[in-house]
Amino acid sequence: MRNDYLKTASSIIKDPNILINVVSRRVKQLKAGAKPLVNSLEKLDPEDVALKEIIEGKITYELEDFAANPPHSSLLVP
Repeated sequence: MRNDYLKTASSIIKDPNILINVVSRRVKQLKAGAKPLVNSLEKLDPEDVALKEIIEGKITYELEDFAANPPHSSLLVP
């Protein structure tokens, strides 16, 4: 995992637990065959693709209302 991508993505999603969840969910999608939403001239690992997608604003997340539903988050991919 590229440290510069991680540092930049951490400034966008400040909560490390949420960042880990968003990245891990996206990595699972990428490994299952989802197409990357970003282009790169270099070969990136799925983790780096997910971080770059966060940095470029291609994926976001939404927290559910804890009062109405059990706690979990949703990954939003266009």
